[in-house]
Amino acid sequence: MHCAACAQRIEKTLSRVSGVKDVSVSFASKETIIEYDPDETDLKEIQKIIEDIGYKGVEKKEFLEEGKEEQRRKIGLFILGLILTIPIFITKMYFDFPGRNILLLLLTTPVQFVVGWHFYRGAYFSLKSRFADMNVLVVLSTTTAYLYSLFATFIAEGPVFYEASAITVTTISLGMLLEDMAGGKAGEAIRKLIELQPKKAIVVRNGKETEIPVEEVKVNDVIMVRPGERLPVDGIVVWGYSSVDESMITGESIPVEKNVGDEVIGATINKTGVLKFKATKVGRETALAQIIRLVKEAQMSKAPIQRIADKVVNFFVPLVVLISIIAFALWFFLFKSEFIFALTAMVSVLVIACPCALGIATPTAIMVGIGKGAEHGVLIKNGGVLEIVGKLDTVVFDKTGTLTKGKPEVTDIIGKNKTRVLKMAAIAERGSTHPLAEAILKKAKEEEIDIPEAKSLETIPGKGVEARHKLKHILVGNRGLMEDHEIPIDHLEDNVEALEKEGKTVVILSVNGKASGLIAVADTLKQYSKEAIEKLHKMNLDVIMLTGDTERTAYAVAEQVGIDTVLAEVLPEEKVNKIKELQKEGKTVAMVGDGINDAPAITQADVGIAIGSGTDVAIEAGDIVLIREDLHDVIAAIQLSRQTLKKIKQNLFWAFFYNVFSIPMAAGVLYPLLGILLRPEMSAIAMILSDITVAGNSLLLRRYVPKTRLEELRK
Repeated sequence: MHCAACAQRIEKTLSRVSGVKDVSVSFASKETIIEYDPDETDLKEIQKIIEDIGYKGVEKKEFLEEGKEEQRRKIGLFILGLILTIPIFITKMYFDFPGRNILLLLLTTPVQFVVGWHFYRGAYFSLKSRFADMNVLVVLSTTTAYLYSLFATFIAEGPVFYEASAITVTTISLGMLLEDMAGGKAGEAIRKLIELQPKKAIVVRNGKETEIPVEEVKVNDVIMVRPGERLPVDGIVVWGYSSVDESMITGESIPVEKNVGDEVIGATINKTGVLKFKATKVGRETALAQIIRLVKEAQMSKAPIQRIADKVVNFFVPLVVLISIIAFALWFFLFKSEFIFALTAMVSVLVIACPCALGIATPTAIMVGIGKGAEHGVLIKNGGVLEIVGKLDTVVFDKTGTLTKGKPEVTDIIGKNKTRVLKMAAIAERGSTHPLAEAILKKAKEEEIDIPEAKSLETIPGKGVEARHKLKHILVGNRGLMEDHEIPIDHLEDNVEALEKEGKTVVILSVNGKASGLIAVADTLKQYSKEAIEKLHKMNLDVIMLTGDTERTAYAVAEQVGIDTVLAEVLPEEKVNKIKELQKEGKTVAMVGDGINDAPAITQADVGIAIGSGTDVAIEAGDIVLIREDLHDVIAAIQLSRQTLKKIKQNLFWAFFYNVFSIPMAAGVLYPLLGILLRPEMSAIAMILSDITVAGNSLLLRRYVPKTRLEELRK
């Protein structure tokens, strides 16, 4: 493909094929994703249709080698063109001798028809499919210059345009080569991710360590990794202790300690100790493989803003041809200028017009921006999201598992002997699977408290537990349990109320009929929740908490993190309606969540942001997936999206500005005032510079780091 019009032509042609459900063609990545019904068509037929309109469709596994071969061919043709064009230019500009035009003809003909053959081929197939593209403009302009020069050489004996033809063909060939290279750099993030995948894995089978290709690793295989090696697949540690550098997947710069039972991610680097882990996800199921899939699909997607450029490209070439004819007619017939002058204006218009700049303005920026997000642990699943994020004014957060850790923890212990209070409560709660019991038992283990087994245990639904241990009668539960056993708690009431106002759940401990202590349990905030909310407020975004928890708990958490608006006691099925209500108020809403009950609301929101550590359902529903649990990445996602959209707008502005300004100038509008008329060869250089400017501006995104990430790195 030579320009964005090529991608459009392939897309439109394939979309009309029976059985093709959806097709997306990316000029920037030179790839297409096709969804089709195999009962109605097949890959061979699709490939034949692609070939019929002048292209070659190859399967992905062959693509890299084909691409390298194509690039080598383009480099060879450009070098041939350059070797011939330099003497053409020097001869035309500085020498005049008998037979000069014959020499120029001999030098120019290989440039026109060998170096420029792919333009003729492209123009033929373009016109055959009734979709004019840049090839048509190049062929019209250079062939006109060449044929006129041929006529002047043998019949009219007038000035010739050979150098214009040769320079135009060679310069535009260089431009296409540079575009290819820019596209390659735009897709560099994907290649870096693919290169992270180790080729081999050491598998422990029947007590023996065997090195096998990573493709042969199976689920439940035990794999050993030494310090400095990459983990080949995802899994759970079964032996050893080490720290693992996960920065290439999560963007987190500090290595994460891994012990038995911890999850590990494929492609991350084992830093210090030897680890053995059981494979849980292999092949296409690994986190890395899914990240690559998401990023590639996102890079192939189109932002709504791109439709403007697509519409312009559709009628661009016919309009330019019309303008070039009008320019010739006005100068030659109306203003009575010389034929060569009018012809120069016509050819210059054809050469200088550039649909390529318009075509690559959006896809190159999207490719770089989405790839950059992947480097920072922010997966943007759809290019269209970038535009919506630019209009965002409201961010809605789920509470449990998003703002908070999602796991209750003991926060306060009140009593004369805190260790005894915790031990008595743990004895009663031993064996229970209630979240409060798990929090108490976990705290007791952290404090290294021995927890003997109770003589008898009875769970009282909705109230607590009753246990007997040696000569002690233990009750652990709420006020209702104490009232049932007529145990006064007046001396603890102030403490209970104070803790409950903080949004904590309080359990009361009674031993032998006397209330002797309190244990408060709460779902604690994630490390950077408060800081992230503060930064969102500074970005002039409204922040709302949406939760099914009680108002008291919800407002207590909201107060801690600095959220003003709380929608509490909302059932899972009602969360969608709350998002709709905000949208009806004219707000552009992002929903951040992690649970199954968040998935519908994430889907309903204008931008759905899923915490990557959450459920697969929420991740599938999200437009943006955060691999880390750090809510700073919500800000990073917004900052990166806005910066990418900014680049797209800049590219479109320069592409439109270039064409609006350059086409009239090439047509000779400035000649009566300033005596300026662009020659075709200068027009060709200007056209290529416009492409390089747009591609280069997109590539500047590769150096961009979200502001919130820079602040993290400075800490």
